[in-house]
Amino acid sequence: MINYRKAAGVPVWTLATGDVQVPAVAGDKPMTAERLGELRSVLAALADAPIATLEVHPLPDELDRGRGIPLDAVSPLAQHLSQLITQSARSSSTAATATAAGEGLYRMVVPAKFAGQFGQGIVRSMAAKGAAGAIRGPLVNSAGTIAGAAKFVPVGKAAAAGAVGGAGATAGATAAGGAVLTVAAPLVLMAVAVGVSAYADHKRQQAIEHITELLEQLHEQKLEDEHSELDGCRDAIDKATAVLLDQGKLGVSLGLDSAVHAINTALGAADRRLARWQSALDKLPDGKPVEIGTLTESFPGVDDQGGTFRAHLELAALAIALKRRVNVLQAVEHAQSDPGNLFESFVRALKRDQQRLDELESSIAGVLTRLSALELARPQGLMPVFTTGEVDRLMRAAHRIRRLGDGVTVNGRATDVAIEIARDKDGSVVVFPALPA
Repeated sequence: MINYRKAAGVPVWTLATGDVQVPAVAGDKPMTAERLGELRSVLAALADAPIATLEVHPLPDELDRGRGIPLDAVSPLAQHLSQLITQSARSSSTAATATAAGEGLYRMVVPAKFAGQFGQGIVRSMAAKGAAGAIRGPLVNSAGTIAGAAKFVPVGKAAAAGAVGGAGATAGATAAGGAVLTVAAPLVLMAVAVGVSAYADHKRQQAIEHITELLEQLHEQKLEDEHSELDGCRDAIDKATAVLLDQGKLGVSLGLDSAVHAINTALGAADRRLARWQSALDKLPDGKPVEIGTLTESFPGVDDQGGTFRAHLELAALAIALKRRVNVLQAVEHAQSDPGNLFESFVRALKRDQQRLDELESSIAGVLTRLSALELARPQGLMPVFTTGEVDRLMRAAHRIRRLGDGVTVNGRATDVAIEIARDKDGSVVVFPALPA
């Protein structure tokens, strides 16, 4: 959690990915967090090109860096950020003071209008343990909100000027009616790409943990093989990520092609299972209770903590998470091949591939919602009285099936997306998973 008492004002840059024209709505006086959010929404509504804000906060004493993706000081993202800091410190006393230590926690927020272009389901809340509704992230407290009453100070006109490097990429200041935006497409592109990739990898880790636990109970060799094949894709994806984020070229030796084939195969299996689940639900009588035995024929283990059905759900979640990482890689590669049109290329390439994943994820969520709404019938038998064990099993099954709908989001609205970047004194950075802002 940020301790705002360490800084009198929080510098905030308004970043644009293109030369946009907007009226003067920012001003140069300190703003509250609420006012900054309003400003971001207004600018997003007025601008055609994606706009983001970038804040710098003191680096927290305790920070779980293992959740993020580390990049050294010579990586493009770290260099873009360093050059922006250098330019800003020359002309803004607030920025110079806040960045003098060389380290800090930078928070980039992309408005919902543009964040939605990355894919409807690509960023979801990650619940923190022990606090209902809390979100994991270094900038939030146990209640899930930004702490303190910080004053955000817009960085001035001169700070926006200058180049923010990158292959073929340019940056500078654009002004209209007194509003000044830093044109920094490479910085926004790389921050979004790494933050989304880190988020997808976090989801992969969650799925791996769940699958491992389930398969230890099931002892199903076929599911073990599916799991192993998917988990084996990580090495190729990690290497491809490292190469692309250093603006290198992907080669056949990385093994990404075979990894993509394995992921697509797993997605095909998820599609087939989804079709069977939907068909089974469609065959159930409307408004009538369903026996456990009937339900477990199509959803084996649905009434238990483990079970094949739950393993299939986690395998689908793993395949989706891996595919999202691959989609980001392909989008970055496409964007870097067209350096004069970085962000639009990135969005186009990413949006095409995200649609199928969004639909698959939404359809699975729909199955879980329908299952959770089912009413279980008493088992049919010759005896009119049921044992205590049978009653207990029915109650446990009903509770577990109802809980299938917990936390399920179907066709969720896009929210502002925050990407948090920890910068060390040597210029290296760690980019944390993208979060709803």
